[in-house]
Amino acid sequence: MSMSAKREWILIAGIMLFMIGLLGTGLALIYSVIIAVVIYVGIKVYVGRKNLKLRQQIPEGICAHCGNKITQGKCPNCDIQT
Repeated sequence: MSMSAKREWILIAGIMLFMIGLLGTGLALIYSVIIAVVIYVGIKVYVGRKNLKLRQQIPEGICAHCGNKITQGKCPNCDIQT
């Protein structure tokens, strides 16, 4: 199971528990389902836009050791030291 699949299941489980909590307060089933779906879609859209923004700002990625932006396939900090 990949990391993204685990995160997806954790998100779904958390939203289901939130929906059950809404039901416990006396909210109707349809309203709690609508709120849960809106929260799920909102989180997915937010994360998708955030990932797209990061890919546009840092197309080659970041260094795993120091966290700097990789330019021309090399890290400016780590590759100078070696």
